[in-house]
Amino acid sequence: MSSNEASKKLFQGYKGYENVHDELFQEDGSPYPGVERLVGLLNELDEEGFMERQQLADAAFLQNGITFTVYADQKGTEKIFPFDLIPTVIAKDEWAVLDKGLRQRLKALNAFLNDIYSEQKILEAGKIPRELVESSEEYLPQMRGVTPPGGVYIHIAGLDLIKDNEGFKILEDNVRTPSGVSYVLENRHVMKRLFHNVFSKQSVKRVEDYPLKLRKAFSELAPTREKEGKEVKGTTVVLTPGHYNSAYFEHGYLARKMGCELVQGSDLFVKDDYVYMKTTKGPKLVSVIYRRLDDDFLDPEFFNPDSMLGVPGLISAYKAGNVILANAVGNGIADDKAIYPYVPEMIRFYLNEEPIIAQVHTYFCSEKEDREYVLANLDKLVVKEANGSGGDGMLMGPQASQEERDEFADKIKKTPRAYIAQPLIELSTCPTFIEGEGIRPRRVDLRAFMVTGKDTWVMPGGLSRVALRDGSYVVNSSQGGGSKDAWVLG
Repeated sequence: MSSNEASKKLFQGYKGYENVHDELFQEDGSPYPGVERLVGLLNELDEEGFMERQQLADAAFLQNGITFTVYADQKGTEKIFPFDLIPTVIAKDEWAVLDKGLRQRLKALNAFLNDIYSEQKILEAGKIPRELVESSEEYLPQMRGVTPPGGVYIHIAGLDLIKDNEGFKILEDNVRTPSGVSYVLENRHVMKRLFHNVFSKQSVKRVEDYPLKLRKAFSELAPTREKEGKEVKGTTVVLTPGHYNSAYFEHGYLARKMGCELVQGSDLFVKDDYVYMKTTKGPKLVSVIYRRLDDDFLDPEFFNPDSMLGVPGLISAYKAGNVILANAVGNGIADDKAIYPYVPEMIRFYLNEEPIIAQVHTYFCSEKEDREYVLANLDKLVVKEANGSGGDGMLMGPQASQEERDEFADKIKKTPRAYIAQPLIELSTCPTFIEGEGIRPRRVDLRAFMVTGKDTWVMPGGLSRVALRDGSYVVNSSQGGGSKDAWVLG
């Protein structure tokens, strides 16, 4: 880089993609109202000064072991999570609407789970096809009649939002074992260290309260056991499948931040329908298990008999109401992408309200008319596995080869229930530092995190994921994406 290039102001010459909403800059190149001060503060840096801070951030992530695992990468599975120092920004008034809309959606999803595992009123009313629910791999009919403490199925949610020229839309619901919040907390920690002057001059809402909010929510719902005439509440643990799991860093991180034990299945046992943790001082009662383990591996006596990761008898203790499993068993039906199009109907059915946040139009490959449209328009659509996650099993039709589209057409014809399709949405962009190129537009989304105990708390901001490859729409870390800090201005 020449000395002239090095002395350039950070955003000098920045230009976003044509006809795509940018998070910071309008089409004429001026900052949006409300972010002028932030842009001005960042623009006090030249590219060389910014690069120095970026290198410090990368070193901090490396030193702190902030990683994720990519099993299919032959160059090595353990990866440092790429982090870009230019934040995405959400205005106070815009966040107020999002906060209200996210609460509304989560309330409806929780009502759906309570209903689907009890009276099934929404199916009886014909608002959602019964066959669609009962054919889902994630629906667990054996859990009907089991109500978790407080009726809370979704203690932790991570709802994915995208933004286009029309505003925010819900892209996906993640209510099984949503991950990524540890990166939010570490991103903010690093940003405050490297841009202290920016934070001191800009009002940004806190995200650091998340671990305390999570522990409080668990405590509010935790069941008790009578012992010697007193009601005793057990401890909270984080259950991990082990250090080979892709999100193991986060499991340990959250356990430390909440001040509780990180355990594996072999550290726990069940006696008389109560769960205990093995300690050097004897068994210790467990009331809450924040499990980062899929349903099928939780209890070899109830689910997969070959599972070496779970706890024999755990589901019996759960059914007896003696332990919270966060999130609840059976939540996967609300994550099924074939159920996603019906969430607006859930909001109307359970809450008698209209949805506050829009969502993306979705085609069912199991429906003949939709399937025919999808097969005829694969070059215009994004096809996803109904139970897929992390960007796996997905076809970006407009960017795929004819061979790839033909391959997916065969898959859809073979198992149509397994796929849905959506139009390609022009995700908003945000200025992003690309080594060797400088500041360039890259597409972003937002994972909003929510915690529910007696009430629901929405983290102000969340995980802003960024597609680091030019022209890419895929923000998942396992597919080459990175992250940014998301600021909600106060």
